[in-house]
Formats: sequence, structure tokens, C-alpha cells
Amino acid sequence: MKINGKVKWLVIGAVVLAAALGGYSWYSGQQEAAQQAASVELVTVSRQSLKSVVSATGTIRPADSVEVSSKITARIKSVLVEENDVVKAGQVVAILDGKDYEATRDQASYKVANTRSKYNRAEYLYSIGAKSKEELEDAEYDYDTAESSLSKTESDLAETVITAPMDGIVVGEPKTAGTMAVQGNSNPTVIMTIADLSRKQILAKVDETDIGSVRAGQKATFTVDTYTGRSFTATVSRISQTDVTNSWNTNSSNSSSSSSSASVIYYYVVLDVDDPENLLLPAMTARVEIVTDEKENALAVPISALKTDSTGSYVMVQREGASKDGAFQEKRYVTTGIYSDEYVEILEGLSDGERLAISYKSKSGSSSGRGGMGGPPM
Repeated sequence: MKINGKVKWLVIGAVVLAAALGGYSWYSGQQEAAQQAASVELVTVSRQSLKSVVSATGTIRPADSVEVSSKITARIKSVLVEENDVVKAGQVVAILDGKDYEATRDQASYKVANTRSKYNRAEYLYSIGAKSKEELEDAEYDYDTAESSLSKTESDLAETVITAPMDGIVVGEPKTAGTMAVQGNSNPTVIMTIADLSRKQILAKVDETDIGSVRAGQKATFTVDTYTGRSFTATVSRISQTDVTNSWNTNSSNSSSSSSSASVIYYYVVLDVDDPENLLLPAMTARVEIVTDEKENALAVPISALKTDSTGSYVMVQREGASKDGAFQEKRYVTTGIYSDEYVEILEGLSDGERLAISYKSKSGSSSGRGGMGGPPM
């Protein structure tokens, strides 16, 4: 049977088209495989030193300080020290105007002399039977009361001389002469503040998610803005047993208002500072990193290689020949140890030298980012 020219050319065209489509399909497959291989970022399981830290922000403060105020109300007559002066315990630092207290003392002294004479006379008259026992006791009571009043006025007069309660440095500008120094338990006038700057501390606030790993005695490093690039050291000395606002205490006056507005719970941690050069000043902001755990020669992988699901933590292990067929993922569950900023310790599930896939493209072309399903379990 003869095939006419038109049919012949149609057959030839179909063959050529089929060949072209086959070639394009093979080329597309090769391109996709190449893109898959290129998109895989591999890391090698290795051993290294790991350090787990808790970050916090705190304030530099003196380990010991005291606000000097008056036990009496009087006008300041003179201030004998200035800011930054070094003082010793017992040193006179200010004097209050004591004229009113001197007058009161003199009156009390006269009262004592008068009642003493009356008591002596009553005692004599009682001895000869001219006074009753009750009259003698009344005279004795008046005499004792007058002596107590004199002792009180002398004590008040002595309080006009203000002395330093501790060794230290005058921090900040003292009150000036002429200022009225008011006594009181709630809001007395602070004449000056004396602090021992040879010993400093950091009062830091640590998040409730991290406070469980902080222990007394742990070492820490910190920086302050004024010394760029320089790091200082400190040691955890005390951990508060209540949060900074006492939000748990419903009887506290400030707990209800503060807990309603604060979404994060913080605890105070006190750190003793090493500052032999005396460079740090009170109120400086310290950015602290408390070392909660350290391990040498730990088997570690980047945190970005770790993924989680309902079963636990796992990694994607690179198989042999994965660069050829793209079948590189072997899902393997692992047991983790300590975390650093970028790496996590692997206790079980991996061996030194194995390679892991951090990010890859699936065969459908969708991308999986670093870290896969969620972050590391914290």
C-alpha cells in the first residue's frame, strides 16, 4: 500500500516531536536533580567545646551603701564633706542647728535641779515623820521624770552631730547648709549617701524560663556601654526566691497592679563583680551572660539542623550517593544535651563525621527552611 506524501510528512513530524519531548523531559529531570543537589546545605557532625549561657540585663550597684539621715528635725548648719570624699566610720560629716535643743536641754537641767531639791527635802521630812510615804514617792517620781527628760534632750542634742556609719565614699552631692533635715520613718531627708565602692554587685533580672538553670557560684561575663569591646567577670551570689513584683502574693499592695500589666515574670539575681581597676560606676547597665553549663569535646551539630515532632528531636542524615538521586534524607531521632547559642550537644543517635542536611528542596519543588519543624526544645 502506498502512503501519499502528506501522510508521510505527518508521520515524520510526529516522530520528531516525540523525540524532542523525550529529550526535554530527560533534560528537565536532570535540571531538577541538579537543583535539588545544589539546594542541600550539609554540615558534618563534629566535636567541640560547648558553653550554655543565660542572658540577662542588670544594674551595677555598691555591695554596701547607706543613706545618712537625721533622727531629729533641724536645719543643716554645715556639711563637712563633698561628693567623692573618702570617709571613715565615726567621722563627723555634717552638723545641724542645735539652738532649740540646747534651750530644751537647759530647761530640763533646771527641772532636774528643782525636783532633786524637793525630793531631798521630802526625804528628810519623811525621816522625821513630817511627810507621808505617798508624798515621798511623788517627789521621787517627779525627780526621776525630770532626769529622763534631761537624758532625752541630751540625746537629741547629740544627734545634731552627724557621723558616717561606715567606711566609704560620698556618692552624689550632699544636701547644702540651710536645708531642713526632717526626721521620719517613711520619708526622712537624706543628707548624703555613703557607699563602699571597693565591692560592687549586679542586680540582674532573669526570665522565669531561665531561672531554673541559674545556681549560686556560677561564673558570668558582662559588658557595659562605656567600655566597648571589654568584658568583665562576676559570680552569682544570691538568687531571689520571689519574682520582682511579688505577683504571687495577693495580699501585697503592688502585686495586683503589676501582675496584670506584666506578661513576663522575672527574678532578681545578685552577682559579685570583679573590678580591681575600679572602672565601673553605680547605675551602669550590665549585659550579663551567666555560664550555666560547659562541656569539652562534646559531639555537636548546629541548632538549625535539629527538628522536632510529636515523638521528639530528630535530624536528616545524608545518605551515600544522595548527590546522584536526591534521596538524601534519613530521619533519625537523637538525644540532646546542652545548648550553646548556635550548637547543641548530641548524646545519642549520631556518630562523629556523619553529614546532616540543614535545608533542602523536596521532589515537589517546595522549600524547607533552616531548622525544619519548629525550633529546639528548650
